[in-house]
Amino acid sequence: MKLSIVIPAFNEADTILELIRRVREVPLAVEREIIIVDDFSTDGTRRLLEGLAMEGIKVILHPKNMGKGSALRTGFAAAEGDIILVQDADLEYNPAEYPVLLGPILDGRADAVYGSRFLGGPHRVLYFWHSVGNRFLTMLSNLFSNLNLTDMETCYKVFRRDILRKIELKSKRFGFEPEVTIKLAKLKCRIYEVPISYSGRDYAQGKKIGWKDGVAALFHIIRFRFFD
Repeated sequence: MKLSIVIPAFNEADTILELIRRVREVPLAVEREIIIVDDFSTDGTRRLLEGLAMEGIKVILHPKNMGKGSALRTGFAAAEGDIILVQDADLEYNPAEYPVLLGPILDGRADAVYGSRFLGGPHRVLYFWHSVGNRFLTMLSNLFSNLNLTDMETCYKVFRRDILRKIELKSKRFGFEPEVTIKLAKLKCRIYEVPISYSGRDYAQGKKIGWKDGVAALFHIIRFRFFD
Protein backbone atom coordinates (compact mmCIF):
# COMPACT_ATOMS: atom_id res chain seq x y z
CA MET A 1 0.00 0.00 0.00
CA LYS A 2 1.14 3.53 -0.76
CA LEU A 3 -0.20 6.82 0.66
CA SER A 4 -0.20 10.04 -1.38
CA ILE A 5 -0.37 13.17 0.79
CA VAL A 6 -1.58 16.09 -1.34
CA ILE A 7 -0.79 19.56 0.03
CA PRO A 8 -2.25 22.62 -1.74
CA ALA A 9 -0.32 25.74 -0.75
CA PHE A 10 -0.88 29.45 -1.22
CA ASN A 11 1.19 32.03 0.67
CA GLU A 12 2.26 29.70 3.49
CA ALA A 13 5.96 30.62 3.75
CA ASP A 14 5.73 30.80 7.55
CA THR A 15 4.45 27.24 7.95
CA ILE A 16 5.20 25.11 4.90
CA LEU A 17 8.64 23.79 5.92
CA GLU A 18 7.52 22.93 9.45
CA LEU A 19 4.41 21.22 8.05
CA ILE A 20 6.52 19.11 5.68
CA ARG A 21 8.84 18.16 8.54
CA ARG A 22 5.86 16.97 10.60
CA VAL A 23 4.41 15.02 7.68
CA ARG A 24 7.72 13.23 7.03
CA GLU A 25 8.16 12.30 10.70
CA VAL A 26 4.81 10.54 11.12
CA PRO A 27 5.45 6.79 11.64
CA LEU A 28 3.34 4.89 9.12
CA ALA A 29 2.98 1.25 8.16
CA VAL A 30 2.65 2.18 4.48
CA GLU A 31 4.92 3.83 1.93
CA ARG A 32 4.24 7.54 1.43
CA GLU A 33 4.74 10.28 -1.15
CA ILE A 34 4.23 14.00 -0.56
CA ILE A 35 2.80 16.12 -3.38
CA ILE A 36 2.90 19.89 -2.85
CA VAL A 37 1.02 22.10 -5.30
CA ASP A 38 1.87 25.78 -4.99
CA ASP A 39 -1.00 27.89 -6.30
CA PHE A 40 1.17 30.83 -7.42
CA SER A 41 2.20 32.09 -3.99
CA THR A 42 3.66 35.59 -3.78
CA ASP A 43 5.16 35.52 -0.26
CA GLY A 44 8.25 33.38 -0.87
CA THR A 45 6.57 29.97 -0.58
CA ARG A 46 7.55 29.10 -4.14
CA ARG A 47 11.19 29.96 -3.50
CA LEU A 48 11.22 27.64 -0.48
CA LEU A 49 9.60 24.83 -2.45
CA GLU A 50 11.78 25.07 -5.55
CA GLY A 51 14.76 23.69 -3.67
CA LEU A 52 12.75 21.06 -1.83
CA ALA A 53 12.13 18.37 -4.42
CA MET A 54 13.73 15.13 -3.25
CA GLU A 55 12.91 11.44 -3.02
CA GLY A 56 9.34 11.07 -1.80
CA ILE A 57 8.43 14.72 -2.44
CA LYS A 58 6.93 16.15 -5.63
CA VAL A 59 6.63 19.91 -6.06
CA ILE A 60 4.23 21.30 -8.69
CA LEU A 61 4.08 25.05 -9.36
CA HIS A 62 0.90 26.51 -10.85
CA PRO A 63 1.63 29.22 -13.49
CA LYS A 64 -1.17 31.37 -12.02
CA ASN A 65 -3.49 31.40 -9.01
CA MET A 66 -6.29 28.91 -9.72
CA GLY A 67 -7.81 28.12 -6.30
CA LYS A 68 -7.63 25.29 -3.76
CA GLY A 69 -9.92 22.98 -5.74
CA SER A 70 -7.75 23.35 -8.83
CA ALA A 71 -4.60 22.70 -6.81
CA LEU A 72 -6.13 19.54 -5.40
CA ARG A 73 -7.08 18.28 -8.85
CA THR A 74 -3.48 18.85 -9.96
CA GLY A 75 -2.22 16.92 -6.94
CA PHE A 76 -4.70 14.07 -7.38
CA ALA A 77 -3.67 13.66 -11.02
CA ALA A 78 -0.01 13.33 -9.97
CA ALA A 79 -0.72 10.92 -7.10
CA GLU A 80 0.52 7.34 -7.41
CA GLY A 81 -0.72 6.04 -4.07
CA ASP A 82 -3.52 3.58 -3.33
CA ILE A 83 -4.82 6.04 -0.71
CA ILE A 84 -4.96 9.83 -1.08
CA LEU A 85 -5.00 12.22 1.90
CA VAL A 86 -5.62 15.97 1.79
CA GLN A 87 -3.41 18.09 4.05
CA ASP A 88 -3.57 21.90 4.28
CA ALA A 89 -0.24 23.75 4.25
CA ASP A 90 -0.88 25.61 7.50
CA LEU A 91 -0.51 24.04 10.94
CA GLU A 92 -4.21 23.85 11.85
CA TYR A 93 -4.32 20.06 11.40
CA ASN A 94 -1.91 17.62 13.02
CA PRO A 95 -0.23 15.01 10.76
CA ALA A 96 0.38 12.83 13.84
CA GLU A 97 -3.26 11.77 13.46
CA TYR A 98 -2.69 10.06 10.08
CA PRO A 99 -2.81 6.55 11.60
CA VAL A 100 -6.30 7.25 13.01
CA LEU A 101 -7.46 8.66 9.67
CA LEU A 102 -6.08 5.72 7.69
CA GLY A 103 -7.40 3.00 9.98
CA PRO A 104 -10.92 2.53 8.54
CA ILE A 105 -9.53 2.31 4.99
CA LEU A 106 -6.64 0.02 5.81
CA ASP A 107 -8.89 -2.47 7.59
CA GLY A 108 -11.39 -2.49 4.71
CA ARG A 109 -14.33 -0.70 6.36
CA ALA A 110 -14.28 2.59 4.45
CA ASP A 111 -13.93 4.11 1.00
CA ALA A 112 -13.38 7.58 2.48
CA VAL A 113 -12.63 8.99 5.93
CA TYR A 114 -13.34 12.48 7.26
CA GLY A 115 -11.53 13.90 10.28
CA SER A 116 -14.15 15.71 12.36
CA ARG A 117 -13.33 18.74 14.52
CA PHE A 118 -16.66 18.31 16.30
CA LEU A 119 -16.35 14.77 17.68
CA GLY A 120 -14.54 15.65 20.86
CA GLY A 121 -10.90 16.24 19.94
CA PRO A 122 -9.00 19.14 21.53
CA HIS A 123 -9.30 22.40 19.60
CA ARG A 124 -8.32 26.02 19.88
CA VAL A 125 -11.23 28.24 20.92
CA LEU A 126 -11.84 30.81 18.17
CA TYR A 127 -14.76 32.19 16.16
CA PHE A 128 -18.34 31.40 17.20
CA TRP A 129 -19.83 32.30 13.83
CA HIS A 130 -17.32 30.13 11.96
CA SER A 131 -18.50 27.19 14.06
CA VAL A 132 -22.14 28.04 13.37
CA GLY A 133 -21.42 28.37 9.66
CA ASN A 134 -19.58 25.05 9.50
CA ARG A 135 -22.38 23.24 11.29
CA PHE A 136 -25.05 24.86 9.11
CA LEU A 137 -23.27 23.94 5.88
CA THR A 138 -22.75 20.39 7.16
CA MET A 139 -26.46 20.13 8.02
CA LEU A 140 -27.46 21.40 4.58
CA SER A 141 -25.05 19.00 2.91
CA ASN A 142 -26.46 16.15 4.99
CA LEU A 143 -30.00 17.14 4.03
CA PHE A 144 -29.24 16.86 0.32
CA SER A 145 -26.87 13.87 0.51
CA ASN A 146 -28.70 11.81 3.20
CA LEU A 147 -25.48 11.52 5.20
CA ASN A 148 -24.98 12.20 8.91
CA LEU A 149 -21.58 13.88 8.91
CA THR A 150 -20.61 16.25 11.71
CA ASP A 151 -17.94 18.18 9.76
CA MET A 152 -18.30 18.32 5.99
CA GLU A 153 -15.93 21.30 5.71
CA THR A 154 -12.96 19.59 7.36
CA CYS A 155 -9.62 19.64 5.57
CA TYR A 156 -8.78 16.07 6.58
CA LYS A 157 -10.34 13.88 3.92
CA VAL A 158 -8.86 10.52 2.92
CA PHE A 159 -9.94 8.52 -0.13
CA ARG A 160 -9.25 5.21 -1.78
CA ARG A 161 -7.66 6.21 -5.05
CA ASP A 162 -9.93 3.99 -7.14
CA ILE A 163 -12.98 5.72 -5.66
CA LEU A 164 -11.61 9.22 -6.22
CA ARG A 165 -10.85 8.39 -9.85
CA LYS A 166 -14.57 7.75 -10.42
CA ILE A 167 -15.39 11.36 -9.50
CA GLU A 168 -15.05 14.24 -11.96
CA LEU A 169 -14.17 17.25 -9.80
CA LYS A 170 -14.89 20.75 -11.09
CA SER A 171 -14.64 23.21 -8.19
CA LYS A 172 -11.84 25.76 -8.41
CA ARG A 173 -11.89 27.09 -4.83
CA PHE A 174 -13.33 25.89 -1.54
CA GLY A 175 -16.32 24.33 -3.31
CA PHE A 176 -14.26 21.14 -3.32
CA GLU A 177 -15.56 20.21 0.15
CA PRO A 178 -19.30 20.05 -0.65
CA GLU A 179 -18.66 18.79 -4.18
CA VAL A 180 -16.65 15.73 -3.21
CA THR A 181 -19.05 14.97 -0.33
CA ILE A 182 -22.15 15.08 -2.53
CA LYS A 183 -20.47 12.96 -5.20
CA LEU A 184 -19.26 10.35 -2.68
CA ALA A 185 -22.85 10.10 -1.45
CA LYS A 186 -24.14 9.65 -5.01
CA LEU A 187 -21.71 6.75 -5.42
CA LYS A 188 -23.01 5.29 -2.12
CA CYS A 189 -19.48 5.16 -0.74
CA ARG A 190 -18.73 3.95 2.78
CA ILE A 191 -17.73 7.10 4.66
CA TYR A 192 -16.34 7.09 8.19
CA GLU A 193 -15.64 9.97 10.55
CA VAL A 194 -12.92 9.99 13.20
CA PRO A 195 -12.25 12.67 15.86
CA ILE A 196 -9.28 14.96 15.28
CA SER A 197 -7.69 17.89 17.09
CA TYR A 198 -7.77 21.37 15.58
CA SER A 199 -5.36 24.26 16.12
CA GLY A 200 -7.28 26.95 14.27
CA ARG A 201 -5.59 30.21 13.33
CA ASP A 202 -7.04 33.70 13.10
CA TYR A 203 -6.92 36.12 10.15
CA ALA A 204 -3.80 37.85 11.49
CA GLN A 205 -2.06 34.47 11.23
CA GLY A 206 -3.11 33.99 7.60
CA LYS A 207 -6.56 32.35 7.67
CA LYS A 208 -8.07 32.76 4.20
CA ILE A 209 -11.60 31.34 4.11
CA GLY A 210 -14.34 33.91 4.75
CA TRP A 211 -18.08 34.53 4.64
CA LYS A 212 -18.12 34.75 0.84
CA ASP A 213 -16.81 31.18 0.66
CA GLY A 214 -19.62 30.11 3.00
CA VAL A 215 -22.20 31.67 0.69
CA ALA A 216 -20.53 29.99 -2.29
CA ALA A 217 -20.71 26.64 -0.46
CA LEU A 218 -24.52 26.96 -0.32
CA PHE A 219 -24.56 27.31 -4.10
CA HIS A 220 -22.20 24.37 -4.59
CA ILE A 221 -24.26 22.04 -2.39
CA ILE A 222 -27.37 22.68 -4.49
CA ARG A 223 -25.45 22.70 -7.77
CA PHE A 224 -23.73 19.36 -7.27
CA ARG A 225 -26.79 17.68 -5.81
CA PHE A 226 -29.22 18.60 -8.56
CA PHE A 227 -27.43 19.98 -11.60
CA ASP A 228 -24.18 18.03 -12.00
